[in-house]
Amino acid sequence: MNKATMAFLLVLTVFLAANSVNGGIPLNNLEGVGGVAFNPLAYTAGNKDQKNEGQSYEQWEKKFLARPQIGAWYVHLGDVDIDWTTIGIATTAFKRLEISYGYETIAISGSKTIHKNNIGAKFLLVEETEVIPAVSVGTVWKETTFDGGSSVDDSGSDYYLVATKMLTKLPKPVLLSGGIISTKGRTLGVLGFDKDRDEALFANIDVCLSEQFAAGVEYRQGAKFDDFKNANYWNAHLAWFVNKNLTFVAAYVNAGDEDSSSRVGLGDGIVLSAQYAF
Repeated sequence: MNKATMAFLLVLTVFLAANSVNGGIPLNNLEGVGGVAFNPLAYTAGNKDQKNEGQSYEQWEKKFLARPQIGAWYVHLGDVDIDWTTIGIATTAFKRLEISYGYETIAISGSKTIHKNNIGAKFLLVEETEVIPAVSVGTVWKETTFDGGSSVDDSGSDYYLVATKMLTKLPKPVLLSGGIISTKGRTLGVLGFDKDRDEALFANIDVCLSEQFAAGVEYRQGAKFDDFKNANYWNAHLAWFVNKNLTFVAAYVNAGDEDSSSRVGLGDGIVLSAQYAF
């Protein structure tokens, strides 16, 4: 059992023992950034209403640092026999600057396991109002152990702009989010980083079915380079906000046609996640 899988199981054990209503967005995405699964949201991590354990900490927290949140993901892509496990942590300083870290293990049947590190920073430019969405800019520095040869770098950075709005005047609250990302990543950087850079669009829509459940769809356009073209990714997910700290997510993911000769896809599979906000 690899270290990331052990960490994932440990996190699950802690989550299941929790007995603290509700958790919620942003989650820690696959790379540790405050978002959903693939994509970042404009909201920053750790800024949920919650009880504090002491007045001194409460005063310090409000002025400087939000309580951290952690998230673990397990993705099984059966078409290509990949088990993708991640764990991430994020917090926010001064209610504006989110700092995150994510660690990924990608176990490919018959191949060497790939490890990937992600360090993220997101800055909230515009706070959400009744009519204006939250707007943030961010970057994620990534490093992979995949050896792609001299034509592929083992590290690179993404830059993104994202706007997020919760529509509360509808029969059910609806979250809309979308943005643009500039990247060199091949398969989100798992397979290295191209010498060139491309821009791609991403979007999320989620419907709050009740105080404890939300369902949604997420889309990420695949960046294209001269000799490597990423597939488009999408997922359909269901989130269960168990309490104000704990969230579980289950999803179906489609990461492109694994048999395509024009784009690099990873097929489809299942996704499970556990998230905890302190």
